[in-house]
Amino acid sequence: MIRFKFLTTILVLLTTLTYGQSVKRIDGTTIPIDSLNAKIDYLMKTANVSGVAISVFNDNKPIFSKTYGFANVQKQIPLEPTSIMYGASLAKMVFAYIAMQLVQEKMIDLDKPLVAYLSKPLPDYIIKGWRRGYHDLKADERYKKITARMCLNHTTGFPNWRWFEADKKLKFLFEPGTRYSYSGEGLYLLQFVMEQITGKDYETISRERVFIPLGMTNTSQVWQPRFDSNICYGHNPKGEPYELMKWKEASAGGSMSTTLEDFTKFYTAMITGKGLSKKSFKAITTTQIRIKSRSQFGPLSKVDCMDNDSIQLGYGLGVGVFKSLYGKAFFKEGHDEGWGHYSICFIDKKIAVVIMTNNDNGESIFKELLAYSIGDTFTPWRWENYIPYNMKQ
Repeated sequence: MIRFKFLTTILVLLTTLTYGQSVKRIDGTTIPIDSLNAKIDYLMKTANVSGVAISVFNDNKPIFSKTYGFANVQKQIPLEPTSIMYGASLAKMVFAYIAMQLVQEKMIDLDKPLVAYLSKPLPDYIIKGWRRGYHDLKADERYKKITARMCLNHTTGFPNWRWFEADKKLKFLFEPGTRYSYSGEGLYLLQFVMEQITGKDYETISRERVFIPLGMTNTSQVWQPRFDSNICYGHNPKGEPYELMKWKEASAGGSMSTTLEDFTKFYTAMITGKGLSKKSFKAITTTQIRIKSRSQFGPLSKVDCMDNDSIQLGYGLGVGVFKSLYGKAFFKEGHDEGWGHYSICFIDKKIAVVIMTNNDNGESIFKELLAYSIGDTFTPWRWENYIPYNMKQ
């Protein structure tokens, strides 16, 4: 395994906050902060990970937040709490949070067909830019069945992205509402409807409802010029940076740029239900549909099994959910070339963690880091394809 030379000589540690000298885990045990630092140091060196950002929550409050390693390996620029990171699909949790605000304000009904909010048939809208349109669905009226609930729990029947399909067209892979299948296209549809209802673009909606109220000054759904001075790059296993995509159009599915500092603010609001009614928080974190697939993505996503029946794996609204020996938990991940993120909250224990990495190898340390930091041995890591570094060929 190739190791970065810099990781054999130095590991940059930048602390944003540390309250107390230990972290409480879901089984009631505690670990010293120094021990957690040493563990992350070891995992990064052993698994060849260029940068890690982590926040740990006890009593639903961030008690430990720290960045490690580099935002830019080649230039040896340290990863800092204010480094601009690509949020990937962590953005979907922000979208669900916003969507449920609209639901509780009765602007959207979870179970009302989305076409009821439109002034003309969905396929007739001309949409420019990356989203393209819905003309592919003109001959298949199943689009009239899709609701906000189906979009948020990934049961629309759409593929993840139309451009992954052989013909590059949007289509139904199964009957809406009958099966979980992760779909950014489903969230794009709900985003489009929300924009029609509010008369605002999604970036404006995000700013008004999340970024400004929570003081997330370095977060945006579209790239901001001021971000250029503090960029964090995603890297391959050799420490080579990927080209950074600077989104010009807001995407509910994953255009958000953020920082550990900012996302910690959002996640604090998320796990405490700030800005949400108790009913909305319960709906988000309650199983809407059980998940039986062997894997979240790829060919095995179509193969059913009982691998995760012990934790009753399912999906809520915008987040995955399961049950453990220590009560209910909800999680959301983010993944792209050079990026691997994961967040999980054990609701009854009020213990949570956010992990963000800027390297293709980042996800290979999740299983061990989750178990060590908060005692989470329940996350379905095989289903997520978080194959540990010491299990890879």
